[in-house]
Amino acid sequence: MNLQPQHTRAVMAIGLLAAFADEHKDERERDHLRELAQSLSAGSGIDLMKLYQDVLLQRVRLEDAAADLDTPALRQLAYEMAVGVCDADGECNAKEKAFLQRLSTALQLAPEQARDVVAQADALAAAPLVAAPIAAEQWGRGAGVAADAVAMVAPAAAPPAGAAQPAVPQAEVDSMILNAAILNGALELLPQSLASMAIIPLQTRLVYRIGKLHGYELDKGHIADFLATVGVGLTSQYVEQFGRKLVGGLLGKVMGGLGRAVGSAATGSAFSFATTYALGKVAYRYYAGGRMLDTDTLKSAFSRTVEEARGLQQRYAPQIQEKARGLDVNQLLKQLRA
Repeated sequence: MNLQPQHTRAVMAIGLLAAFADEHKDERERDHLRELAQSLSAGSGIDLMKLYQDVLLQRVRLEDAAADLDTPALRQLAYEMAVGVCDADGECNAKEKAFLQRLSTALQLAPEQARDVVAQADALAAAPLVAAPIAAEQWGRGAGVAADAVAMVAPAAAPPAGAAQPAVPQAEVDSMILNAAILNGALELLPQSLASMAIIPLQTRLVYRIGKLHGYELDKGHIADFLATVGVGLTSQYVEQFGRKLVGGLLGKVMGGLGRAVGSAATGSAFSFATTYALGKVAYRYYAGGRMLDTDTLKSAFSRTVEEARGLQQRYAPQIQEKARGLDVNQLLKQLRA
């Protein structure tokens, strides 16, 4: 079954409605969503910029968009996307929960089915910034699959009181950033929606650890502001991850539930690899330099590094695919929520 233009438009409309459900998006996030609509319109054959404006001006009804989705798989897809969008910047608030309840009714989802998706996404959104390290074999099905992933999420030791800013070997940080980018690129190759939902918590944890290595104790609010400053909105990033695959026809293969073969989500994988890599590199430059960079410098550095990372991703594509084949998503999510 292939997605038709009306299906793509309906799912994207629901995703954008979810993005504005809490009515508290700041101007940076609105700008990110508007830029996303412009960039996706070029190759989709759908005027997503007009759709964005219609959603913003409340000219799109949720029930009408839901009515355009005529199979259980498409309705499940739309709901999972909406839940991921609502939880991208933290656990759902009251307005977002009311929106999701209305959506599940419009999509005719079973209540327990809808509750399960929300509960899993909320648990990911509430994932702590620090997790205890676990054995590599617990992450993947193959030997040696995830030693680098464990290193990436393992907590950094707190610097002693009164100590000078720690010297961090560049090679160690470079390896940690690359491993994080490979892991997030691999997650985008997996069929589970929750795999994509894990990308933002992993990016947040990467920035946290880089700050920690340089003596900064960061919280989720600070990290979210850092991401927004460099040009990555949490909500808009999730919409973009999903939207690029959607308008490219990469989510059109339905296998009972929604699924996609390894290798068919190359666009989303490249995007997540590049974004994660650039975030890590710019975070290192920012915190190693004592947080002295201004907004324009951060945004410029991030944009340049994303372009560099897109070329780098092709070199590491075989490792990304190998990582995807070995990942046990349930174990990864369990560790993130620990």
